[in-house]
Amino acid sequence: MSFGVMLRQMTAGFGQTCLIFVMTLIFSLPLGLLVYFGRVSRIKLISWIVKIYISVMRGTPLMLQLLVWYFAPYYLWQMNIGGYKLTAILLGCSLNYAAYFAEIYRSGIESIPKGQYEAAALLGYSRQQTFLRIVLPQMVKNVLPSVTNEVITLVKDTSLVYSLSYIEMFAVAKQIAAAQTTVVPFFIAGVFYYIFNYAVAWGMELFEKKLNYYR
Repeated sequence: MSFGVMLRQMTAGFGQTCLIFVMTLIFSLPLGLLVYFGRVSRIKLISWIVKIYISVMRGTPLMLQLLVWYFAPYYLWQMNIGGYKLTAILLGCSLNYAAYFAEIYRSGIESIPKGQYEAAALLGYSRQQTFLRIVLPQMVKNVLPSVTNEVITLVKDTSLVYSLSYIEMFAVAKQIAAAQTTVVPFFIAGVFYYIFNYAVAWGMELFEKKLNYYR
């Protein structure tokens, strides 16, 4: 197999890697905020359930969670899982990362001085207005470095979906390496991942600079 053919096949696989990455972020970032609200809910049952969920998501490997999401419908309900693979991947990745984002959001919100809540109350702000206009913008600024680290980790974690035989870049690299008995595809995959992570880190740094007016 020529280098050009190898590169084209891995580029096609990289498209699937990007799809998993983008869709996971679209679902997990807002879901993490909902999980945070459940985590700090005054209803003890909800708070307790969400704490267990966060503990399980953070305390077990993502690969194991992907396998459970994929095979559980078949073993529990004899469901045909032939076209279910991408759904299982997005469920597993999104729910896992939402748990991490929820804890990051919690640390960012709890770092905001209580005096700002009191000042907002004196100005006549409701709880919703206080959160949206005062707390949320500052929280985004405070947690951006931690969120960036998780986003970079997500780029690398997309390779775990090979455990479900989903054809993305790492799976393509493994197939080519096995068929051609060469490590070149792994080096190419490494370059792809590095460039992708570099672009993500650069984009997040630009976004962080745009929020400098919150200092």
